[in-house]
Amino acid sequence: MPGLLLGDAFPNFEAETTIGKMKLHEFLGDSWGVLFSHPRDYTPVCTTELGRAARLSTEFSKRNVKMIALSIDCLEDHHSWSKDILAYNCEDSACRSLPFPIIADSKRELAVALGMLDPDEKDKDGLPLTARCVFIIGPDKRLKLSILYPATTGRNFDEILRAVDSLQATAGKRVSTPADWKPGDCVMVPASMPEEEAAALFPAGVYTKDLPSGKKYLRYTPQQ
Repeated sequence: MPGLLLGDAFPNFEAETTIGKMKLHEFLGDSWGVLFSHPRDYTPVCTTELGRAARLSTEFSKRNVKMIALSIDCLEDHHSWSKDILAYNCEDSACRSLPFPIIADSKRELAVALGMLDPDEKDKDGLPLTARCVFIIGPDKRLKLSILYPATTGRNFDEILRAVDSLQATAGKRVSTPADWKPGDCVMVPASMPEEEAAALFPAGVYTKDLPSGKKYLRYTPQQ
């Protein structure tokens, strides 16, 4: 199913993982999900990424988010590589296993189906590497956000966590978040919403920024 679009139902694929065979929707249950892919096991950038994800696992859990990784190697390699990832996080000696599963996708079936391949980065056999995809899946099992990095660029998991905060803060609410928004900052009121409706919907108040155009489209309200 190449080319997943925002709002699409996320495929309920079945896969072998480091915690056993699983179906995605059953694994997620009522939680949000973050699925992130990796070009290969035992690669330096991927090791730092999975290490960072492991360190942030409690923050994701607080937000009712389950993480799952994907790499195109086999389960045996995944289990062995996990020890390297934990060693990268050696300051956290209490962590004995990764707090999320890694999908084995040695035939690249999922990577192809989900549009995860990077055509500019190839392995020793000339096959495209898996790109660094991030898919955030809502409790309704629909794609809420996707970010696609090339294989050469490591991800910022703090930003992924911030994106989850924004998605959860705006889910089911008629607000949006501005650039660099963080939890606790003001959110934005739709420009199309009449002032009377905005005043009724946001009792904490609506604040409008004066602009040279005179148009009153930058409207803020405290996060509720």
